Amino acid sequence: MDKKRIVASAVVFLILAALVYLQYRHWQSFDWSTFWSQTHRIRKIHIVHAVALVYGAYVLRALRWKIFLKPVRPKVKVLELVPPMMIGFTGLAMFGRAGEFIRPYLVARRTDLTFSSQLAVWVVERVFDVGAFAFLIVLAIFLPSALQSIPHPEYYRQLRDAGFFLIGGVAAAAAAAVLISRSGDAIALWIEKRFSHLSSGLGHRLAQKVREFGEGLDTIHGPLSLLSLALLSVGIWYVTALAYQEVTHSYGAASLEIPVSQLLILMGASMAGSMLQLPAVGGGSQMATIATLSAVFDVPPELAASCGILLWLVTFAAVIPVGIILAHHERLSLRKLSAESHQAEVAVEALPPS
Repeated sequence: MDKKRIVASAVVFLILAALVYLQYRHWQSFDWSTFWSQTHRIRKIHIVHAVALVYGAYVLRALRWKIFLKPVRPKVKVLELVPPMMIGFTGLAMFGRAGEFIRPYLVARRTDLTFSSQLAVWVVERVFDVGAFAFLIVLAIFLPSALQSIPHPEYYRQLRDAGFFLIGGVAAAAAAAVLISRSGDAIALWIEKRFSHLSSGLGHRLAQKVREFGEGLDTIHGPLSLLSLALLSVGIWYVTALAYQEVTHSYGAASLEIPVSQLLILMGASMAGSMLQLPAVGGGSQMATIATLSAVFDVPPELAASCGILLWLVTFAAVIPVGIILAHHERLSLRKLSAESHQAEVAVEALPPS
C-alpha cells in the first residue's frame, strides 16, 4: 500500500471513529443485550433469498456487459462474464477503491480486448447505474402514496427537492452524453487546453475521461441496444431493492416492514455512505444506513444497528466467499489483480490523444 492510500485510510478511519462515537453518544441508552437478541431472531430463509437476489443482480450485470460487447464479441456468453463480475466485486469489497478496476481488467483479458475499451464500458456502465437508480427513486418520490407515508412526513419535502435535483442531474448527464457522442474529440481537446494550466496533467486526465466515455458510448448500437441496457439497469437496482426488503423483513419487526419504494431511501443513504469506506470493513455505508433507519423510519437503535450491519453483509460482502472460490479456481490473485488493473488504468490515462 502506497503512502497516499495509507493517509487516506487513516483519515477515513478517524472520521468513522468520530461518527461512531457521536452516534453511540447520542444513543446513550443503547442496550447491547437487545442488539444481540434482535440479531439472533432473524429468519434465515429471508437472508438466503436476499443473497440469491444479490447474486442474480451479478448475472444481470454480466448480461448487460454482454450487450456492450456484442458489436466486437458477439459470441461471448453470459456465463463467461459472471466470474469477472463476482471476482471484481469481491476485489472492491476487500480492497475498496484499489479493487474497482478488476472487472474491466478481467473482461479485457477474457475476451482478448484492450483494457482501455473495457474501461470505457465500465465508465458508461456507471452512468447507466446512476440513471437507473435515479429513475427508480424519482418514481418513488413522485408516485402518489409512495414516500408520503413514511413515519416522518416532514422528510418528504426534502426528498422531493432531491428528486428535482436528480431529474436535473440526469437531464444534464443525458445532454452531455449526446454532445460527447457527437463531438467528443473536440470537447476533450477544449477541456485539455482549458484546465492544463491549473495542475500538471489535470487537463490531460480530464480529457482522457471524456474520450473514455465517448468510446464507451460507441458500444451502444441503436435504440434497441439502448433500451435493453436501460431496462437491465433498472432491473439490477430493483432486484437489489428486493434484497433489501428480504433483509429488513427477516426481523419480523413492524418498524422494518418497509415497502420497496421507501427502501430506495436506504439504498441511497448506503451509496452515499460508501464514499467513506475502509477496505473489507466498510463503515460509512453501515453508519448511513443505521442513521436513516433510526431517523427516518423510527427504528429502535439496537434494531437499526443490527439491520444496518446485516444489509451491508448481504448486499456488499456476501459475494466475497464465492469470488474467492472463483479466483482460486482460475488461479488468480486478487491482490495482484488489484495492482495490475490500477497500473493498466494509469497507463491508459498516460496515453496521448488518438
